[in-house]
Order: sequence, then C-alpha cells, then structure tokens
Amino acid sequence: MVTAVRHLGPNWYAAVMGTAAVATAGAGLPVHVPGLRTACTAVWALSLVLLLTLLAARALHWTHHRDQARDHLLDPATAPFYGCLAMALLAVGGGAITVGGDWIGAGAAVLLDALLFSVGTAIGLAAAVAVPYLMAVRHRVEPSQATPVWLLPLVAPMVSAALGPLLVPHLPPGQARETLLLACFAMFGLSLLATLLMLPLVFARLITGGPLPLALTPTLFLVLGPLGQSTTAVSAFADVAPGVLPPPYSEAFGLLAVLYGVPVMGFALLWSALATAHVLRARRRGMGFTMTWWAFTFPVGTCVTGAEALARHTGLVVYEALALGLYGVLVAAWTIAAVRTAQGLLNGRLPAAPHPTPATPPPATPRPTSAAAHKDPPPTTHRHHTHTPGPLNGKPPAAPRPTPAAPRPATGRTTSGAAR
Repeated sequence: MVTAVRHLGPNWYAAVMGTAAVATAGAGLPVHVPGLRTACTAVWALSLVLLLTLLAARALHWTHHRDQARDHLLDPATAPFYGCLAMALLAVGGGAITVGGDWIGAGAAVLLDALLFSVGTAIGLAAAVAVPYLMAVRHRVEPSQATPVWLLPLVAPMVSAALGPLLVPHLPPGQARETLLLACFAMFGLSLLATLLMLPLVFARLITGGPLPLALTPTLFLVLGPLGQSTTAVSAFADVAPGVLPPPYSEAFGLLAVLYGVPVMGFALLWSALATAHVLRARRRGMGFTMTWWAFTFPVGTCVTGAEALARHTGLVVYEALALGLYGVLVAAWTIAAVRTAQGLLNGRLPAAPHPTPATPPPATPRPTSAAAHKDPPPTTHRHHTHTPGPLNGKPPAAPRPTPAAPRPATGRTTSGAAR
C-alpha cells in the first residue's frame, strides 16, 4: 500500500470533484424524475467515501514519500492541482446540504458542510497565493508551457464563493450572515480577476503555439470551471441577499445574476465548442485515457448549475433545456472517466509514474509560421542558465556537427506531469 501511493498526486482529487458535481447538479435540474434525488444522494455518498479514501492515501504519500511530494510542489505541471484538494472539500461539503441531509440529517449536513467549507476555503486561498508564487520564483516556466491547469488554484476561491451562501441561512441574523455573504462576494471578485489575468496566457499559447499535447487536450475544459462557477455564484448571492443586505444591494444582486450570467454562459458555450473541436482532433490522433479526462466532469457540472440558476432567474425554457443537455454530457463523461479509472487501478496502470521525455517525440503537425515562431532564443537572454541542454520546443537536440557548437538552451520543465 505504501509503495502504491508513491505517485498518487493531488490531481486525483479531480475524481472527487467530478463525482460530487454529478450529485449537486442533478439535484437542481428543473424536472422531476422519480428516483433521481435518491440516485444523486447515493452519488454524493460515493464522493464522500472517495474523499476520505484519498485524504488517507495522500497522508501516506506525504508520510512515506516526502521526496515525491516535494517534487510535486516544485513541478509546474503538478503544483496547480493543489487547488483540487480545496475544491474537492468544498464540493463534498456543498453536496452535504444539497442532498446529503436526506441520509445523514439536516443538522449533521450543516455541520459537515461548515467544517469542509472552512478547511477548503483556507486551503483554496493559500493555494491561490502559494502556487503563483512558486511559479514565479521556483518553477521558471515559459509562455509556451501555459495550459488551463494553471487556472486550478485560482478557481478554488470561486467555488467557495458559490457554495458559501448555502450556509448563510444557518447563521444568526445580522452581522454573521452579512459578513459571510460579502466574504463570498469578495472571493468571487478575487478569483474572477485572477482568472482574467491568467486566461489570456492560456489562449495566447493555444493560438500562437498550436494545439496542446494529446494528453493535455482535455484540460481545455477546465476553462469552463470559472465561467460556470461564477454564474452559479452570482445566482446564489441573489437567492440569499434579500433579508441579509439592505434593499438597494439585495436588488442589485438580482440584476447581477442575469446581467452577468447570460453573457458569461454565452462565452462558456463558445469555449465548450472550441474545446470539443480540439478534443475530437486529439482523439483522431490517438489520444488515450489519462487522469486529465476528469476535466470533462466538474467544469461541465458548474455549467449545469449555472444554466439551472439562469433558468430560475429568467424563467426561460431554453436554459432549462440547456441544463438538461449539459447534465446528460456530465453523466456520460463521469461514467467513462470512472470506468476507465477503475480499470487502471485494477490492472495496476494507475497511479502512473511520470514518463521520461522521449528521445524522439512524435511528429507534430507543421504550422505555416513555425519557421519564425520557433527560432531559438539568444543564450544571453534565456532564463535557464543552470539546466543541462535538452529538447527545445518539442524537437530533439540537433545531431553532432564536425565543429563544436554551443549547447542549445532548455525551455524549462515539460508539462507532461499533468496527465499523471
């Protein structure tokens, strides 16, 4: 057991997040299906079991494999996944109030959510500061390495913002309720602005650098997370603001739920179409299963809850249909990811050790402007002066020449660890 958890990274919490999303999103669907709520409660219970199991396994990992745990923190492809720990705690806690109370009782559900919300929020805020700090001072990443994984620690406070309002009615009236609501609104703002700073880097890398590596292509769906979750958050503010804030502000939250949610959901649909096109392209080129496939679950779940919220606040049938359609996609994606993960655990292929960089990478699709875009940077301006020579821009080192040549500078650490 101790050896089996050596390569168990924080990215595994994404399975907990996706499972909890199936439960909470299903409970809010605008239709009544016999047995659906019971099924959602059972899925939530599964997410709680998965969370406890992973917490225990990760504790073993930190106790017996500290070297690997430190490597995860110093790996720019793995460190952002520490945001998943916070979001897993928050997702299971929110599900406790949404559906878990049917089995464990309302009082126990509130206590469980209060505990998981407090711990998850603290970890999420810490990750939102610590991971970008490590990326700046220790990881030494390059713009060409940008992936949507970088968004994970920044989205965690948005999950707190969306799920915190569930606890507001359970606090004493007055200062306590208003403080929690405005604290959630503050976390909404910090996460939204941080995402707006990071997302252009991801989009610019995608446009100028070409498609992501096959194993990382599913992470394009991570961009849906802050979009759907922020739409869900503003709706949650509008639901609890009356009676907590004075009338001008409570009414403003009702306006914000629609005026913010509608355009953001529109962009989410645009991005989902773009991401789907990239995934279909990667699948045709042989994209196999990795743990990044869990990116198809939780982010889509946030769009389901966002569409459900817009359906409530606008009364439009089109948003009800959108929520139902997206929930069907969520359930299908979760089923595939869960089955393939279980198969990997049973046959011993998961958790997978990091793969060394191959000597000859697979051929990439040539880009028309690659001659100018992939020119080696001058050695005097490159940030990496201590690394040994290695592959540059996904190409193998040049063959030896008769005359000595200066070693080519490295471009930093690869992002292949995100697929582990």
